[in-house]
Amino acid sequence: MSGPQCCENPPTLSSRCGAGSVAEIGGLRAYVSGPSDSKHAILLISDVYGYEAPNLRKLADKVAAAGFYVVVPDFFYGDPFAPATTTIQVWIKSHGADKGFEDAKPIIAELKSRGITTIGAAGFCWGAKVVVELSKVRLIQAAVLLHPSLVTVDDIKDIKAPIAILGAETDHISPPELLKQFEEVLSTRPEVNSYVKIFPGVAHGWSVRYKVEDEEAIKRAEEAHQNMVDWFNQYAK
Repeated sequence: MSGPQCCENPPTLSSRCGAGSVAEIGGLRAYVSGPSDSKHAILLISDVYGYEAPNLRKLADKVAAAGFYVVVPDFFYGDPFAPATTTIQVWIKSHGADKGFEDAKPIIAELKSRGITTIGAAGFCWGAKVVVELSKVRLIQAAVLLHPSLVTVDDIKDIKAPIAILGAETDHISPPELLKQFEEVLSTRPEVNSYVKIFPGVAHGWSVRYKVEDEEAIKRAEEAHQNMVDWFNQYAK
């Protein structure tokens, strides 16, 4: 998690980006997008750069267009990782995924209180560990991990929800060898629908930290986005 790949290509954060709005859900500020009367919600759990990353909000709007109410919580309480002022090793000490897991519980409870019947969650890098923990205790109905960090083989053994794992060919944090171990574990658990895909020619973070002027990078990110939406359409509706 603490390797340099985790922090490459930092986004320029913006509180005004996206077609949605910011609201408070479960005690946290969150970017929300999509039909508020939908019965199907998706949590997008960010990487270390948080919920104001423009590419992440753009993806939230894309998922919302598929009919989901999308919530991107600010699990970092206005304090995302800032490479200019701290190191990832210092920052992560006060921004653990275990805290994110606990903070997600009241968000899910509030969504259910609004009449939402199915909840999926996608986690990017740091956020993948939160998604795994939510799946272990059956708080979500579908999971997607994109270039995960912190996730172990033992975590995968305890997954309960259908899970898609989308990884990069070049990833020092979750290399293809590790993802293949995940796939082997999941192959012994036919009761959990699963899908593991390694994207060639991309590096850790490619799905949300692409450069908007790089057409090839956008194309590869969009392929991952579509895989994610397809998974949610199948298991979170």
